[in-house]
Amino acid sequence: MSGTTVTDARGVDAMQRDGGDDAVRWLTDEEQVSWRAYLRASRELAVAFDRDLQAVGISLPEYELMSMLSEAPDARMRMSALAALIVQSRSRVTHTAARLERRGWVRRTPAPDDGRGVILRLTEDGRSSLDDFAVAHISSVRRHLIDVLTPEQFAALGATMQVVRDAYAADPTMRGDVTNV
Repeated sequence: MSGTTVTDARGVDAMQRDGGDDAVRWLTDEEQVSWRAYLRASRELAVAFDRDLQAVGISLPEYELMSMLSEAPDARMRMSALAALIVQSRSRVTHTAARLERRGWVRRTPAPDDGRGVILRLTEDGRSSLDDFAVAHISSVRRHLIDVLTPEQFAALGATMQVVRDAYAADPTMRGDVTNV
């Protein structure tokens, strides 16, 4: 196979094929630094948000599910649509919903338009609890993210992530179908 030897960001020799879809575009040193900073910070943020919510009795995935339900018409949504919205598998949403239902915060009912679908509804107890959880969550988001950045940096972060979201919306093959995982 013809190709040229290149050194990747770690200084390791790697084969870069000439042309074709299988050409590897190694990260530059600058790209590697940015990628690792994003990866580390996004994981640290998720851990911090989850830890702060756990202190008030709920996990981040549970909070996200309840929060999205609270914003849906009549605080109800088809579970498959909810899974797609929060980018979790249907199986994971089912397990999360079961935990929340045991606490009395949501109710599952069969979808009226077909026998296979399930509607998830936020209960009054769930809405009341969510109001309390939201205070902890917003405080956590401010402490760990918003207050760390300047307003301009936070706006740029939002704009950058919107570009990524738009790319996924325009080309669903980029993400795969997490709702069937």
